[in-house]
Amino acid sequence: MYETRGNLTVDAELARFIETEVMPGTGMDPSVFWQGYASLIETLAPETARLLEERDRLQGLLDRWHLDRRGQAHDAPAYKQYLLDIAYLVPDDALLAITTAPVDPEIGVLAGPQLVAPVMNARFALNAANARWGSLYDALYGSDVVPQNGAQAPGQGYNAERGAAVIARAAAVLDMALPLDGASHAAVTEYGFDGGALTIVVGDDVVGLRQPAAFLGHARRGEALVLLFVHHGLHLELVIDRSTLAGAQHAAGLADVVMEAALTTIQDCEDSVAAVDAADKVAVYRNWLGLMRGDLVESFDKGGRQVTRRLAPDRSYVDRSGARFTLAGRSLMLVRHVGHLMTTDAVRDSQGAETPEGFLDAMVTVLAALHDLRKTEGPRNSRCASIYVVKPKMHGPAEVALADAIFAMVEDIFALPRNTIKMGVMDEERRTSLNLRACMREVKDRLAFINTGFLDRTGDEIHTLMEAGPVVSKGAMRSATWLGAYENNNVDTGLAAGLPGHGQIGKGMWAKPDALAEMVDAKGGHPKAGASTAWVPSPTAATLHAMHYHEVSVADVQATLRSRQPASIDAILEPPLLGGTNLSAEAVQRELDNNAQGILGYVVRWIDQGIGCSKVPDIDNVGLMEDRATLRISAQHIANWMRHGLVSEDQVRQAMARMAAIVDRQNAGDAGYSAMATDLDGNIAFQTACALVFSGASQPNGYTEPLLHDGRRRKKAQLANA
Repeated sequence: MYETRGNLTVDAELARFIETEVMPGTGMDPSVFWQGYASLIETLAPETARLLEERDRLQGLLDRWHLDRRGQAHDAPAYKQYLLDIAYLVPDDALLAITTAPVDPEIGVLAGPQLVAPVMNARFALNAANARWGSLYDALYGSDVVPQNGAQAPGQGYNAERGAAVIARAAAVLDMALPLDGASHAAVTEYGFDGGALTIVVGDDVVGLRQPAAFLGHARRGEALVLLFVHHGLHLELVIDRSTLAGAQHAAGLADVVMEAALTTIQDCEDSVAAVDAADKVAVYRNWLGLMRGDLVESFDKGGRQVTRRLAPDRSYVDRSGARFTLAGRSLMLVRHVGHLMTTDAVRDSQGAETPEGFLDAMVTVLAALHDLRKTEGPRNSRCASIYVVKPKMHGPAEVALADAIFAMVEDIFALPRNTIKMGVMDEERRTSLNLRACMREVKDRLAFINTGFLDRTGDEIHTLMEAGPVVSKGAMRSATWLGAYENNNVDTGLAAGLPGHGQIGKGMWAKPDALAEMVDAKGGHPKAGASTAWVPSPTAATLHAMHYHEVSVADVQATLRSRQPASIDAILEPPLLGGTNLSAEAVQRELDNNAQGILGYVVRWIDQGIGCSKVPDIDNVGLMEDRATLRISAQHIANWMRHGLVSEDQVRQAMARMAAIVDRQNAGDAGYSAMATDLDGNIAFQTACALVFSGASQPNGYTEPLLHDGRRRKKAQLANA
């Protein structure tokens, strides 16, 4: 059901939501909103369409280049010159200085973990927002970072041996973050606060902090004494309470170490959600509105009891002089919009055509954020009156300029000062990586974030090289020359442009949410690479990843990296092709099966249940976080190998059928799951998964959204008519 708003046709549910839920309290007049929206569409929708056509044109030229040279050795200099000739590469050697201001400290100064949460799920969105602070004891006790076998197995109740191992590991973290003079935290017998002074006792001796200024103050919470410290800009609380199991076990009554963890959270409207129509978009926007107003609440059953989640309050303390102060209790929240590709029928233009979905995201999420900007009391998201938007899946500087123009028009519609909307540019498409400085130049006054992402970036790499030859396996892709150069180029370009102080330099997601010991071993490389933030899959992972930012000073690392030789564009252009490498039939089949299983495990939940982010078991039953980016890699990888004869169409169809039965068995305990293997020809999820593979080479830039949206809409219609 639709209603007219000026020359626009708007879904009635969406219109009512905007006008009766979002607008009150913002001072926005409905007529101004809709007139501005119509002007946005009239002005910038044609440019959006033109740039999408340019994507297709350039891909066609690249395909032609590779087809004309099929069977020839790769000529790197000629290829690079060709990219310059067709304006795929845009020369940009001029100095660049990012000037974005004002920005919150979490964006400009501090370094720490970043969560990404599907904002469509209120529980996950709240958990992520509240992950600013996390219990190190709980994170260690509940994960495999402390070995979970033998005498240290968790069990049903509190395992004192496991607790002792947790206490010992936490003491090692404190020795790193809050070193003592001549002693270890493992030997402390008393932590206290008396007469405005911190007391730390080891045996018969009072010892001091090596850096006394690290102690900031204290708080009393019930029976617990809380001592607050800071290191590398991140806060830590030592909670002294002998009434708890851990506190009773610890010689000094240290019941917990609470870490400042997820400094920022991206509330995602894109890859981790399945929003295909106006009703879905309203659900997404309603949760974002609740986060911006501060009143989002979600109740759910957990272990047989009702639990209610709401945004955490700020945390109060008393400093050494007796003055009270507070620290933020929640992550600073950014919102990720959809890219330029998709359109929506939730709003139609004067000709009845669908309009860009990204325009809808911009108008509604910024309108909702006005509630935060105009607060005069209570918890705030941005303390400097900024709105942080992450814009994904942009190809080159012209598309970044389009995003800048969208946000400038939205600012004018809402009478906001220019550059109130701060923008994150996701460096996840090949044409953006190769032209990163030029992309950043287009938004130098509002840029607040750049990051790398192995997943979408690899999907685009495969699609771009679809006709060049068969690519290496996904595992080998991680050691390919282009990937390391791409990762370094992002940091080098951000540092050269002076992004620190104005924005974040980020790294991508850890995809194994249960393998946190492996994460702790591996993800320390991100701050050591100069990244001020990196994505984690859960609040527990955020708390554990926070240890890495105590291990190294990102600011010091960045100062050192500024003098290194910048990454080579030639290296980024080196194609990750198999070349003369021969893979065994067994290796090819295993790669195919693993890709097929991952595709089906993700797509069946997306289509049947509307779940945009899932933990999907791989072929070895290791749970991996899957979203549309991982789906893009897997579908493009099979499409590429099929294109070049490593696998046949019949072989792929057989693998998909076999893996469907395996995925059905893996989901047998899910009451909401519908089996695929019993009706492969009639199952919408299975058929969508197959379409993603067999039509993969022809999908725009290898994106999965068009086919997923079509499948989910058909499934929703099927369920409605059942």
